[in-house]
Amino acid sequence: MDSSTIYSELFSIFRNILLTAAVLVAFSITASAQVDEICAEAGITPSFDSPFAQVPYLYGKITLRGYESNAKPPNVTITLVDGQQNPNRWTVGKSGNYCFRLRVGSNGTLIVEVDGVEATRRSLPSLGAAQQREDFEIHSPNSKPAAAAPGVISAKFSHPPNPKTAELYKKLTAEEASKDTAKLIGLLKEIVAADPADFVAWTRLGILHFEKKAIPEADAAFRKALELKVEYTPAWVNAAMVRMNQKQFEAAVEILKHAATLEPKSARIYQLMGESYLLSKQGSLGAEALNKAIELDPIGMAELHLQLAHLYQLAKANKLAAAEYKIFLEKVPEYKDRKKLEDFIKSNS
Repeated sequence: MDSSTIYSELFSIFRNILLTAAVLVAFSITASAQVDEICAEAGITPSFDSPFAQVPYLYGKITLRGYESNAKPPNVTITLVDGQQNPNRWTVGKSGNYCFRLRVGSNGTLIVEVDGVEATRRSLPSLGAAQQREDFEIHSPNSKPAAAAPGVISAKFSHPPNPKTAELYKKLTAEEASKDTAKLIGLLKEIVAADPADFVAWTRLGILHFEKKAIPEADAAFRKALELKVEYTPAWVNAAMVRMNQKQFEAAVEILKHAATLEPKSARIYQLMGESYLLSKQGSLGAEALNKAIELDPIGMAELHLQLAHLYQLAKANKLAAAEYKIFLEKVPEYKDRKKLEDFIKSNS
């Protein structure tokens, strides 16, 4: 082979390498631009991080469908829960964007709440070093198609717009990104003072009191919301969580049983009911409620298989526990402690 042929082949190889690199760089720039644009709301610019640090971000957009544009927007939050850090909560603004800085190698679950009640959740079995985008669409039951996805509690009720509170709601929306609970409580108090019939605002006020562990104030706010709108499911569910906080588990069960009649397809309600039964030492009823939650949302409630397995282990029913672990691993194949569960399954099948 003469030298001109060798140089020609080397040039061809070098050109292909350059083309591949250009595609990768273009893709990287596009992804970087997306994450920078979305995370900028939190004052974060991921592309400014050192490339050697490999700091991963989980980001995305939550889109509401079927909600009236001239009505007060519902309060939307998204929470990241993983095994290596405390739950991280983000209040979603008008843009619908959210952004979390991650720890590499952890499993995670994203939970979206509308007016304080879980609307959907998504398990993320592997959170790697790369940027990861997860988008959500939350549909109002008043939209078409009307059928909600399993496990969804939609904010089906809306309070008519009130000119007296329009400016206050604008201030509330602007302040939510700051996560200053005291300011938000103050604004909500102004809203319910100007419009005492606003049951949505009363519920949001209760949620903030609950976050600050002001339990009597939270309970009073939820009671007021239910006086105004007795079928308002978010207030019922949050009232049950107050009872659970006070270790009044039997009372929580009764509230959740009523909430289930209002939202029979809510996996979250049955999850809380199951946990309340278990905490009141009613294991069989607890397992029944947890299985109902799994039936309604098989993937979103996959972690309940772990709770059921633990329950069976306590009852020395290791074969049943192994069966639950096996189903869980089928749903979450990249679980961080997979080997440990596989060893248990092998020993007890």
